[in-house]
Amino acid sequence: MQSPRRQVSLWLGHASLQSTEVYLRTDPSEKLEALAAMKAPMLKPGRFRAPDKVLAMLNTAGRKPNYVE
Repeated sequence: MQSPRRQVSLWLGHASLQSTEVYLRTDPSEKLEALAAMKAPMLKPGRFRAPDKVLAMLNTAGRKPNYVE
Protein backbone atom coordinates (compact mmCIF):
# COMPACT_ATOMS: atom_id res chain seq x y z
CA MET A 1 0.00 0.00 0.00
CA GLN A 2 1.24 3.46 -0.89
CA SER A 3 1.75 6.20 1.65
CA PRO A 4 -0.88 8.96 1.69
CA ARG A 5 1.78 11.48 0.60
CA ARG A 6 2.74 9.39 -2.41
CA GLN A 7 -0.93 8.96 -3.31
CA VAL A 8 -1.49 12.74 -3.22
CA SER A 9 1.65 13.17 -5.31
CA LEU A 10 0.26 10.84 -7.95
CA TRP A 11 -3.16 12.56 -7.94
CA LEU A 12 -1.50 15.92 -8.54
CA GLY A 13 0.81 14.51 -11.21
CA HIS A 14 4.02 15.39 -9.40
CA ALA A 15 7.22 13.61 -10.31
CA SER A 16 8.64 13.88 -6.79
CA LEU A 17 7.32 14.09 -3.25
CA GLN A 18 9.18 17.38 -2.76
CA SER A 19 6.70 19.14 -5.04
CA THR A 20 3.80 17.69 -3.08
CA GLU A 21 5.17 18.78 0.29
CA VAL A 22 4.44 22.43 -0.56
CA TYR A 23 0.74 21.63 -0.89
CA LEU A 24 0.60 19.35 2.13
CA ARG A 25 2.23 21.91 4.45
CA THR A 26 0.00 24.81 3.44
CA ASP A 27 -2.14 26.19 6.27
CA PRO A 28 -5.69 24.75 5.92
CA SER A 29 -7.23 28.15 6.65
CA GLU A 30 -5.35 29.57 3.64
CA LYS A 31 -6.77 26.79 1.48
CA LEU A 32 -10.31 27.54 2.67
CA GLU A 33 -9.79 31.25 2.10
CA ALA A 34 -8.62 30.60 -1.47
CA LEU A 35 -11.63 28.38 -2.17
CA ALA A 36 -14.03 30.98 -0.74
CA ALA A 37 -12.56 33.61 -3.07
CA MET A 38 -13.28 31.49 -6.15
CA LYS A 39 -16.33 32.22 -8.24
CA ALA A 40 -18.35 29.41 -9.78
CA PRO A 41 -18.26 29.35 -13.60
CA MET A 42 -21.38 30.48 -15.43
CA LEU A 43 -22.65 27.25 -16.95
CA LYS A 44 -26.00 26.56 -18.53
CA PRO A 45 -27.80 23.51 -17.16
CA GLY A 46 -28.36 20.69 -19.61
CA ARG A 47 -26.38 18.41 -21.87
CA PHE A 48 -23.74 19.36 -24.41
CA ARG A 49 -24.79 18.98 -28.03
CA ALA A 50 -21.99 18.99 -30.56
CA PRO A 51 -22.50 21.12 -33.69
CA ASP A 52 -23.39 19.24 -36.88
CA LYS A 53 -19.97 20.04 -38.43
CA VAL A 54 -18.19 18.30 -35.56
CA LEU A 55 -20.46 15.25 -35.75
CA ALA A 56 -19.94 14.99 -39.52
CA MET A 57 -16.16 15.18 -39.08
CA LEU A 58 -16.23 12.47 -36.39
CA ASN A 59 -18.39 10.21 -38.58
CA THR A 60 -15.86 10.36 -41.43
CA ALA A 61 -12.73 10.20 -39.24
CA GLY A 62 -12.79 6.44 -38.81
CA ARG A 63 -13.52 5.58 -42.44
CA LYS A 64 -10.87 4.54 -44.90
CA PRO A 65 -10.54 6.92 -47.82
CA ASN A 66 -11.96 5.71 -51.12
CA TYR A 67 -9.35 6.69 -53.69
CA VAL A 68 -10.96 4.72 -56.53
CA GLU A 69 -13.75 6.63 -58.25
